[in-house]
Amino acid sequence: MSIERNQVPLADKWNIEAFYPSLEAWEKDLASLESFDSLLPFKGTLGKSAAHLKDFFILCFKIDRHLTKLYTYAHLRHDEDLTNDVHKQAYGRVMALMYELKQKTSWVEPEILSLSEEQLKKYLASDELKDYLVHLEKIIRLKPHTLSAEKEELCALVGKALSTAHQVFSAFNNADLKFPKIVDSKGEMQELTHGKFFVYLRGQDRVLRTSAFKTLHNSFAGYENTLCELIQGQMQAHLFEARARGYKSCLEAALFPHQIEPAVYMALIGAVRKHLGSLHRYLDLRKKILGVDELHMYDLHVPLVKAVDFSMDFATAEKNVVESLTLLGPVYQKDLENGLIKNRWVDRYENKGKRSGAYSSGCFDSMPYILMNYQGTLNDVLTLTHEAGHSMHSLMSCRHQPYQYSHYPIFVAEVASTFHEKLLAKHLMHKAKTKEEKCYLVNQEIESIRNTFFRQTMFAEFELKLHELVEKEVPLTPTLLKTEYRKLNQDYFGQALTMDEEIDIEWARIPHFYYNFYVYQYATGISAAHALVEHVERNGEKAREKYLQFLSSGSSRYPLDLLASAGVDMRKPTAVESIIRQFDQSVEMLKNFLL
Repeated sequence: MSIERNQVPLADKWNIEAFYPSLEAWEKDLASLESFDSLLPFKGTLGKSAAHLKDFFILCFKIDRHLTKLYTYAHLRHDEDLTNDVHKQAYGRVMALMYELKQKTSWVEPEILSLSEEQLKKYLASDELKDYLVHLEKIIRLKPHTLSAEKEELCALVGKALSTAHQVFSAFNNADLKFPKIVDSKGEMQELTHGKFFVYLRGQDRVLRTSAFKTLHNSFAGYENTLCELIQGQMQAHLFEARARGYKSCLEAALFPHQIEPAVYMALIGAVRKHLGSLHRYLDLRKKILGVDELHMYDLHVPLVKAVDFSMDFATAEKNVVESLTLLGPVYQKDLENGLIKNRWVDRYENKGKRSGAYSSGCFDSMPYILMNYQGTLNDVLTLTHEAGHSMHSLMSCRHQPYQYSHYPIFVAEVASTFHEKLLAKHLMHKAKTKEEKCYLVNQEIESIRNTFFRQTMFAEFELKLHELVEKEVPLTPTLLKTEYRKLNQDYFGQALTMDEEIDIEWARIPHFYYNFYVYQYATGISAAHALVEHVERNGEKAREKYLQFLSSGSSRYPLDLLASAGVDMRKPTAVESIIRQFDQSVEMLKNFLL
């Protein structure tokens, strides 16, 4: 049974006290937050001089940095137990301040963009503003989609209301939704939670897998109308933003600020569609190896080698993660080792009310923090190194960039994490002593690509469909969403899979559909990461230094340029085609191992 938060041993919790020693200390720091009104004297004066604009940026980023620190602590405490009213109230208060700051600064970009072309050129060439050059360039690039000061203020005012759908889904999914107990092949009752769901799906007990799969999805199906309305509300929020700012589509609105063309998104879907035969051949092989008459959704995660046990306690997992990163050098390894073991970055295990899944968080003025719901499986070890990759990316960006460039762009966010996963897989393969262990790891590599590349691209295609339907003013209904989602699953998984009825509702439990075109970056990220691992292995110290520079660059350049500087050009299909070839080679290797 999941335990209460206050029963979790200190060693298993993240070191939140290093951030603020108590909620009272946080409250005291909150009280010291500089008034947002201190920014108002600058209104109407940003064209005065470059030095004056610099003074404004310094004050604005100072306030933003302080508020971000307050927000990060509040959201971490909130996610420890979503039923804790004290932390929920603190989180709500700081969220309100985030929206207030956005409102109080909504005039800034319109005022900068109202300056003459001549003055903007002078500002861009000014030595005074050199530390804010990229920031200023990004503002100017958004000129076609920046509104008047009055309209920007209105958009800021509705921001909190437009986030309601996501907030409600999070509370429902992580706190309110409870699953009934399920039965295993011995007739014994087992607890079902978000964390244990995938443990059961990877287990050899098919009765338990079936029960877990059907029970979890039927639990969501019981709320399909509510969840459909939440998805619709989120899509409407994205549509409002896109149309208010004059974008052609929600997709363009999400990608344009990061200098990503919609063609990149569509090319990914097109490339995967073109090579779905590779996925279908693997599923045919999986069905044959498992020896089942029908291959079901709940059969897709179970390892094809039964006699291998790669489960690890948390300390062993930490050790393997650090050891696997030799390619990135001893300084990198030591930084991570200190973070995981000495500084307690990780909140390790599931407890009642804790947010499900895993993530890496933190801010410029804190250590990285990693939320886990660790169960000891190989997949959990891979999740740990994945989130550690995010954390090291954040650590290095904050260490080498000023605050204004310390947040890396979301397009590159999944590169460092997947780079870690690839190195851990190689490390475990090197340590493997038997044919069965090597076969198990090849299967794991295949599954990683299936889930992170093929499946996330399917999610990206579904997310695109959701937005296109709303853009065409087609009302979203549970029947429509289930029908569209089923079609995609049939296309992606092919004839080898018997399509379970419960899969139709899977869209209702995927939190990433609330993230505004995020999931495609898992697919581009794994493609880039695999290409970069090969690049660093092949080219040695010089390539490693370029990769570490990439991790240290934050948002000081546009994302595609950052990746190109590290050694991979995502404007070309090379990386995507390479990972598909690797998938095919691994499937053939697995076939030779087992048949």
